[in-house]
Amino acid sequence: MPQSLSKIYIHMTCSTQGRVRSLAYPELRERINAYIVGILSNMECPSLQVGAVIDHMHVLYIQNRTRTVSDVIATVKKETSRWIKEQMPEIKDPYLMKFAWQTGYAAFSVSESNVKSVKEYIAKQEDHHHRMTFQEEYRKLLEKHHIEYDEKYVWD
Repeated sequence: MPQSLSKIYIHMTCSTQGRVRSLAYPELRERINAYIVGILSNMECPSLQVGAVIDHMHVLYIQNRTRTVSDVIATVKKETSRWIKEQMPEIKDPYLMKFAWQTGYAAFSVSESNVKSVKEYIAKQEDHHHRMTFQEEYRKLLEKHHIEYDEKYVWD
């Protein structure tokens, strides 16, 4: 077979460091979502749904076959942190000047048949978090995907 082909959907999520509610401004979330789309496009990892909420983000994208998941996520986190600090000085918020994402992340493979439901799940994050915290959601996602974890190492 002369070609290497793949189509791997990834649903990733991570929180702001300490779950600080740094992304409280709707206009900031809209702009950061668009910026993430651009970062992923530049990495040839097309985004399907991006959803930053008050203290975390979810992203559904197609993994480029020549990059690692950790490389893609690290780049998204690094570039958005830098962008917030450089481009958002008009919002005089001390949390934004010290903005950072948590050290870790979670990434889940998504089957073609579940792409639509994951997109809807990400799109409804604002409503979803009226009933559940990020920590509760994160634990449920880890359990749903049968990922073993030690609670003392999950949060920073």
